[in-house]
Amino acid sequence: MADSVYRVTEVIGVSSESWEAAARNAVQTAAKSVRDLRIAEVVREDVTIENGSISAYRVRLNISFKYDTGD
Repeated sequence: MADSVYRVTEVIGVSSESWEAAARNAVQTAAKSVRDLRIAEVVREDVTIENGSISAYRVRLNISFKYDTGD
């Protein structure tokens, strides 16, 4: 097994539907500019409230990706 190096970066996804949709939005958006995503860990979930109702679900994720070694 070859040695590997990974980076972890934090992203926040937002959705008006659910925390699951917010996480999916974050991963799909990150995947457009970062290759070889490996793991997403939910760090925090919260909601935005307007006029006494939930208006948005937010999920903070730590996403890891593998550094490209050129192999």
